[in-house]
Amino acid sequence: MIVHAANPIYDSIFKYLVEDKRIAKILISALLKKEVLDVEFRRHEYTNNVRNDISMFRIDFGARVREADGSEHLVLIELQKTWIETETLRFRQYLGAQYSDPNNIQKEERLKHGYAIPMVTVYLLGHKVGNIEEPILYVNHKSYDYNGHEITQGLPDPFVESLVHNSIIVQIPRLHGHVNNRLEEVLSVFDQNRTNEFNHHIININEEEYANDDDMLYIVRRLTAAAANAKLRHDMNVEDEFFTAIENRDTTIMNNEREIAEQRAYINEQKCQINEQQNQLNEQQNQLNEKNKMLQSAIKAMMNNGLGVATIATSLGITAGEVEALMAK
Repeated sequence: MIVHAANPIYDSIFKYLVEDKRIAKILISALLKKEVLDVEFRRHEYTNNVRNDISMFRIDFGARVREADGSEHLVLIELQKTWIETETLRFRQYLGAQYSDPNNIQKEERLKHGYAIPMVTVYLLGHKVGNIEEPILYVNHKSYDYNGHEITQGLPDPFVESLVHNSIIVQIPRLHGHVNNRLEEVLSVFDQNRTNEFNHHIININEEEYANDDDMLYIVRRLTAAAANAKLRHDMNVEDEFFTAIENRDTTIMNNEREIAEQRAYINEQKCQINEQQNQLNEQQNQLNEKNKMLQSAIKAMMNNGLGVATIATSLGITAGEVEALMAK
């Protein structure tokens, strides 16, 4: 059966989705490819819809995970979602704030100052990244010696884990047609090719696709409930208005930049023409100076031969006044 669910590409809907602890565990478990025992919602910052620069949903989780060997530990998940392109500086600024936050340090009795909680950053992008075709990228750090050989003994180490982190980058536009693993299945509800033809706030989901998956059905029903929520529908409208304003502003800026570029090109062309004309004038002046020098030499020679001004002028095809002017130089 096809159901109409709220589109989680919207910040308000995604916030509503992951505020459900069960769904947060499902998402983080799929992202980390690990068993998540518990999820703690940490101090976070949501989108401010009156900002005029960018929409960026941010939320922090503390996830207790169990490794394959049975060991358990806490991982800090820094999740950032945006649906318009932005420079990486904005992501780095937020990440830097998390690195310097004393709340992200875990204390141990044997340690005087403690170590930072291992961190994984997750970027849910509503746009494509260059020519990378894979919808999901795992960017993991490794350690090497001077000769480039990977070091594994003694790792992971809390000191090293405090200074570096792994990242997961999801290109939402490239999710279409990719359901090859658990994470792609969980993220399939973000596939914008499911968007309703008449209302982009709604995605059409066939529940039969998840008939044997209670977790996915739970997510779908949460999104279905969101579609029926009047406040959330209003919030989606607000986001649309906000981004329409941004698009209009960006279009105006782009047009202004194009006009300025055209004006600069015209001015540069005029400058080139003026420079060319000036070069021609300089060349003509040089030719004139050279001609005057030749005339002066001829006049001097004729005068030495006892010829008068009138005779010299007639001989050279110039006026007597020009002869006198050249003699005066």
